[in-house]
Amino acid sequence: MAVDKASVLVLDCTEPAPLADFYAQFLGGEARIENTPDYIEVVAGGRVQLAIRRDPGAAPPSWPRPDDSQQAHLHFLVPQEDMDEAEREAVALGARPLETRENRGPYDARRYSDPAGHPFVLAASEGHAMGQAI
Repeated sequence: MAVDKASVLVLDCTEPAPLADFYAQFLGGEARIENTPDYIEVVAGGRVQLAIRRDPGAAPPSWPRPDDSQQAHLHFLVPQEDMDEAEREAVALGARPLETRENRGPYDARRYSDPAGHPFVLAASEGHAMGQAI
């Protein structure tokens, strides 16, 4: 008998509240503090999308610089026709571009870092069901 399981990606940073607010706004959800402000869940669509945890010694990844390998990144699927709008929204909320190359069409993938330095990608989802990997 399998035990029901759920998973959540947890991002470490020095100040969880501003980062949780960034992702809550970007995902159209809310930041929820249950027991401690050191661990905040970002809830959208009735589900926990990710969590932010305080780590006073956290240092952002250096990706795409070669001096340190990328361990993980968030990948957000966006309808192809909404990529420019999603990009404007992310940047307005504090995301920083990691690459500036022109990359349009069905394989459009745009790379950013969140306000705490974690990398993420906005990827065009034309021809793919939302929520499925490209």
